[in-house]
Amino acid sequence: MHPVIDRLRHLAFGLCLALTAGLALAQGSSYEDSLSSARLGDTRQLAALLARGIDPDTVDAQGNSLLILAAREGHTDTVASLLQYRAKLGWRNLAGDSALMLAVLKGHEAVVDLLLEAGAPVEHDGWAPLHYAAFEGRLAILDKLLARGAKIDALTPNRATALMLAARNGHVDAVRRLLRAGADTALKNDRGLTAAEWARTQGNTDIADLIEQAGRGRR
Repeated sequence: MHPVIDRLRHLAFGLCLALTAGLALAQGSSYEDSLSSARLGDTRQLAALLARGIDPDTVDAQGNSLLILAAREGHTDTVASLLQYRAKLGWRNLAGDSALMLAVLKGHEAVVDLLLEAGAPVEHDGWAPLHYAAFEGRLAILDKLLARGAKIDALTPNRATALMLAARNGHVDAVRRLLRAGADTALKNDRGLTAAEWARTQGNTDIADLIEQAGRGRR
């Protein structure tokens, strides 16, 4: 082979390797930047990355999507931007949490509203948004989830209901809401405890009495 041609081929090969390495570096940087933007609520940077083609359903090592990261931190504008790019609403991380679940858990009501309006699922196997609302005693969010059709007696993996969780944690107003909505007072968790019995083990005797009274009134 002619030495000049051989040299040109080596130069072309080297240029190709350099371009590939540069592209990989740029992609890696964009990946990390997108995750950081979602976590920190840097909507401008994330919107620019999305416009350049970053996948709106990019996930981190724990399976947290960009939407989950933004929702968990309560970044309303960032969540809205991701929703414009049709980020998956029902995606759940390795722990089984969705964007809606973590927004509920943290009490980010404005984010909850955005996700519900976009059609985020309120019901699925395992822990669901209603369980987190009851666990934390978040009344307004509890009402919104029930209005969207969340199953009031849905069971967690340990067979706890929203009523049981609210009762156990001493959230009397949440208990009242759930009782008014028709929560079953007779169901038992995997330890064989009803909501009233679980409340009593935690010293929440007023809640236990309230639930037992409601149960008698339905017989």
